[in-house]
Amino acid sequence: MTKLMPAAADARDVLVVNSQVVRGSVGGRVTLFALERLGHQVWFLPTILLPWNPDEGRGHRHVQDDEGFAALADNLIGADLLPRIGAVVSGYLGSPSQAAAVARLVAAVRKANPRALYLCDPISGDDGDLYVPPETAAAVRDTLLPLADVATPNLFELQWMSGRRIDSEADTIAAARALGPQRVLVTSAPAMRRNSTCNLLVTPRATIAAEHGLVPNAPHGTGDLMAAMFTAGLMAGLDDETVLKRSAATVFEMVARSVKRHARDLLLADEQSSLINPMALVSCRRVLDAPLRA
Repeated sequence: MTKLMPAAADARDVLVVNSQVVRGSVGGRVTLFALERLGHQVWFLPTILLPWNPDEGRGHRHVQDDEGFAALADNLIGADLLPRIGAVVSGYLGSPSQAAAVARLVAAVRKANPRALYLCDPISGDDGDLYVPPETAAAVRDTLLPLADVATPNLFELQWMSGRRIDSEADTIAAARALGPQRVLVTSAPAMRRNSTCNLLVTPRATIAAEHGLVPNAPHGTGDLMAAMFTAGLMAGLDDETVLKRSAATVFEMVARSVKRHARDLLLADEQSSLINPMALVSCRRVLDAPLRA
């Protein structure tokens, strides 16, 4: 089982670049809460400010102008505490040019701490369509994914970013390996069991599937939560299968408990135990596929 050692004993900070909502549990609010609850100091650079999740209705979108966003990124690049960052997690971008600023941040963090991890969550679409401009999605694909150690696309994003049609688990694995990062965690991958969903972790040498029951009407923010949990697990030095199983269990349990209480958001504050010690049943299996040759 592949194991990623922690970046450094004192490199526990995480730099999060994602959207921010005033109300709700999506985007950077999810990532920030989960990582801090797990004991990480979080640096948070918002890419866009929204009143709530756009699915809840129209609202003002405030995107920092490109020059201002780049200036903020450059401020962080010059921070004397940069070596304390053990991971960078990027998500939703507010404009295509933000990708270049994020790439500079990733390079600076790696220079300060060569063992730092970069996880790219290519948040760009779902249910068969993009919800960001194609130029923004292309910037993530062309600028950020080539730098990433880990990518966490949903199935639609994997198809769009890889340019491949996906009709099976084998197609999913091939597209994930073509994407570039050493670890690609595909959420909402095709499941073997009925009424289930699958999180498929694909590496050059192995593929692991974590399946659990499908919860109808799940709140948004599950991808942000998965990215946070997976990052924390890798920073702790856990092996791939353990990280995958714990992350999937947390997301499943958080969704199930939130839906049971008829919540329209993930109940992060009320259900914090799911972040620390998830008890949900998740089945893991090793997929017999054809690993890439070294």
